[in-house]
Amino acid sequence: MKVLRTPDKYFNKIKGYPFKPIYTNIFSDDGTELRIHHIDEGPKDGPILLAMHGQPVWSYLYSKMIPILNEYGIRVIAPDLIGYGKSDKPSSRDDYSYQNQVDWMNQWLLINDLQNLTFFGQDWGGLIGLRMISDNPDRFIKISVGNTGLPYTPNTSEEVVNEVKEFRNKKLKLTPMTMANEVRKMDSGNIHPALKFMYWQKFCWDTENLPVGLLNSLMMEKRSKNHLRNHYILHSIGLSKLSPYNNDLMKAYEAPYPSPAYKMGCRAMPSHVPIIPDQSLDAQKKAREFFKTTNKPFLSVFAGDDPVTNAMEKDVLNMVPNAISAPNIGGGHFFQWTKSKELSKVISDFIKN
Repeated sequence: MKVLRTPDKYFNKIKGYPFKPIYTNIFSDDGTELRIHHIDEGPKDGPILLAMHGQPVWSYLYSKMIPILNEYGIRVIAPDLIGYGKSDKPSSRDDYSYQNQVDWMNQWLLINDLQNLTFFGQDWGGLIGLRMISDNPDRFIKISVGNTGLPYTPNTSEEVVNEVKEFRNKKLKLTPMTMANEVRKMDSGNIHPALKFMYWQKFCWDTENLPVGLLNSLMMEKRSKNHLRNHYILHSIGLSKLSPYNNDLMKAYEAPYPSPAYKMGCRAMPSHVPIIPDQSLDAQKKAREFFKTTNKPFLSVFAGDDPVTNAMEKDVLNMVPNAISAPNIGGGHFFQWTKSKELSKVISDFIKN
């Protein structure tokens, strides 16, 4: 396994991320050493929140919530998944899988001997974190999730499966805007969500220099479509650093990736979301069985205006009989950024009550 490591200098100018880096070495199945980064902020004797990010972000996503949660007396631990942020980045598509991410983060959890945790996960952070909890239930006391779930799709029709597989091999050039227009229709109710999410999967994989900063700006900020379109043109020809439309948020999300070679995790992981039956089916079933019988306090807090995950909340509540559903707080897919105060308050109340 060839592994890339982003030099520290690329993170030096990031604004609003003053946190001390902590590193843990783990090993892949082939014996390759991998380094996982995390931050640990807040009172050492306070209740602990393990906050996990998704795609295509890193622990910077929680940088607005951490000071608020610390003010509430909560200690926050936020790791970067392998392939993201300050963690190591395997360079081959074959290195990435749902199971590998679970295995890597389980190692990290055990090496750091983290216990008495309240969990919060969103996007991939939820898919991976919920599997970590079912593998290590004694280390968690409370569970909360938002804009995520444990997808389990054994009954997907053969027609949908074939259409997704055929689409992945199509010679079709997608832009962030055309992809986003399709993904926004995921919760329209008249089409299988896999037939829309496949646009996100294909765009990420087919785009060698994935515009990570632009994608996150598109989801977290109100920006002129013309500005983003012009920035994408400059990005496509390798001139994004000269773009007048760049801003601090975009720079923070591009920082971990000095070149397209570092973006393999961001490109590969969307294709491992089990929107159709795949190799994760048995492990997903086992984890879901755990949550059907757990008596751990469980909070579902969704934005309610995120077409990618709106339908997942119903599935989460069906999967976890004792789950409590918090009122939707808005903010779209990455509400950790757009609704940082509101989400911090909901999680703090859950931890303390």
